[in-house]
Amino acid sequence: MTEHLFFEAERCAKKYKTRDPFVLLDSINAVTKISYEYPADGQKGYCAVLNKTKYAVINGNLDEHYRRITAGHEAGHLIAHYNHIIKMHMLRDFNLFGSAGRLERQANFFLADFLITDEHITDILSYDDISYDSLASSLYIPSALLCFKLHSMRQRGYSVKLPEGLDSKFL
Repeated sequence: MTEHLFFEAERCAKKYKTRDPFVLLDSINAVTKISYEYPADGQKGYCAVLNKTKYAVINGNLDEHYRRITAGHEAGHLIAHYNHIIKMHMLRDFNLFGSAGRLERQANFFLADFLITDEHITDILSYDDISYDSLASSLYIPSALLCFKLHSMRQRGYSVKLPEGLDSKFL
């Protein structure tokens, strides 16, 4: 179901020779702005396409890791949903991982596969006693984003175990 997003994320990583979301935004010619207008617990970011120009706005009050995650999420929208954004004018993200919408889930799958390689996960999982939280922490990502990556890997045939008790209804 999300295999095409994995291949698109891998295509972008190879084409632009990066896994840095800010470099990706620059590479797809998106005008990117860091805005300090929103509190850290408010709007995370948004993207828009106006007159065929792509825009991404990232909340500057987020910590460095969350800014990077938000930038990747917005890049996912601009790449996977370009035509939807033109029709809708703008996609705004208040809560990146809790949104139940199809477009939000797809942007999160793109983000997870763009930021984190399958090999990185399998290498870390080779340590027998690493916890789910430790795995997410070692990657500097929230556990919800790790869940997207693990679901993507499972859908593509990897034998990965998802954490018990994690509420993944938003997937």
